[in-house]
Amino acid sequence: MSKSEPSSSQLPPGAAKRKYTRYPLDLRVSVQVLRAEGPISLWGRSNEVGADGIGVTLTGQLDPGEVVTLEMTLPSTSAAMKIRALVRYRDGLRHGFEFLALSPKQREAVNQTCETLKGRE
Repeated sequence: MSKSEPSSSQLPPGAAKRKYTRYPLDLRVSVQVLRAEGPISLWGRSNEVGADGIGVTLTGQLDPGEVVTLEMTLPSTSAAMKIRALVRYRDGLRHGFEFLALSPKQREAVNQTCETLKGRE
């Protein structure tokens, strides 16, 4: 293993099993979740994105398994997108989200962002 690659113990849960490559990306993300006690809104910064999900450090904690709405403006778009996502893991305030049911337009924007970021590696 090269020195620049994190060891498997440093990777977020499930990272070694990912289907798609993740790329570094820093952008503001708003998150809304409906709970029994009412809606909760959080915000944070992304740290990575892939074709099937995004990693975000938030101002509060969500539970794995919760379904949320992410709102963000990807570099390949000019308007904010709302994307349904599943919380796959949480490590402190860092969360991993899996995108759910992306529209064709959203899928195209995510893929275009990944392609652009891939060229920067």
